Amino acid sequence: MSPTANGPSFGKRFGVALLLGVPGIAALVGYVYLTTPPTAVPPGLSLPLLAVASAVTPLLLLVVACLLGAYAAPRVGLRSYVIERSGTGDGVWRHLRGEVRLAVGIGVLGGVLIVVLDAAMMPFVGQDLPQSVIGATRPTVSDVLAYAPVRFLYGGVTEELMLRFGLMSALAFAGWRVTGRRADGPRPAVVWVAIVVSAVLFGLGHLPALAQSVALTPALVARTVLLNGVAGVLFGWLYWRRSLEAAMVAHASFHVPLVVLSFAQVATV
Repeated sequence: MSPTANGPSFGKRFGVALLLGVPGIAALVGYVYLTTPPTAVPPGLSLPLLAVASAVTPLLLLVVACLLGAYAAPRVGLRSYVIERSGTGDGVWRHLRGEVRLAVGIGVLGGVLIVVLDAAMMPFVGQDLPQSVIGATRPTVSDVLAYAPVRFLYGGVTEELMLRFGLMSALAFAGWRVTGRRADGPRPAVVWVAIVVSAVLFGLGHLPALAQSVALTPALVARTVLLNGVAGVLFGWLYWRRSLEAAMVAHASFHVPLVVLSFAQVATV
C-alpha cells in the first residue's frame, strides 16, 4: 500500500463519492416520509418538509466525509475502485469480483455475531429497546420493507463513505503525518488506530438517536458502542486490506440476518 497522487482529480473523486452517497440519503428521506405518523409532525411543519429536513445533517456529514476522503484516501493508499477509476473505462467489477465472496461472508457472519451478542447482553441492559436487534417491539411487513433501503443504501453505502472513506482515511492520514511520512504508507499500527477510533465513533454516533427513545444507561451505552464497534472494525479491516467497495458489500450483507430476523418477528405476531 503506497500513497499516490495519480488517478482522478480531487474534484472528481469528491463528486463521485458524493453521488454514491446520495441514494442512501434519499432512502432515509423516504423512510421518514412513509413511517412518520401525522401526530408526530411538529406544528408548523408538513410531513414532506420534515422528511427533507431529516436529510440535512446526514448530507452535511456526507459532504465533509467526501472532502476528507477525496484528499486523504489516495495519499495513504486506501482504495476505491469506483472513485479511482471514474471516467477511465477500467472495469470496476474486474477488480471487485475477487473480493465479493469474502466481503459477503464477513458481513453475514458479522450480522449473526451481533445478533448473538445482543441476545447475550439483553439481561444486563434490562429494558426493551426499540432499536435492539431482538427488542420486544414487533415490526410489520411494511415497517421491514420501508426500512430495508435505509439498511442497504444508507448503511451499506452512505455510512461507509462517512466512516471509512472520510473519517478512517483522515485518521490514517493524520497518523501517517505525525509518525513520519514513510514512502510505503502508514504503519499497520497507525491504520489499526484509525480503524478502531472510527469504529468507536460510529458506535457513539448511534447514541443520540437511541436517547430519543429510551433513557441511556451505562450498560446501554456499552452495548451500543460494542455492537456497532465490532461491525466497524470488520468493515474497516476490509477497507484497508481490500477496498471501500468490499467494506460496502460487507456492510450491506451485515444487514441480511437482521432483515431475516425482522421478518421472523413479524411472523410471530
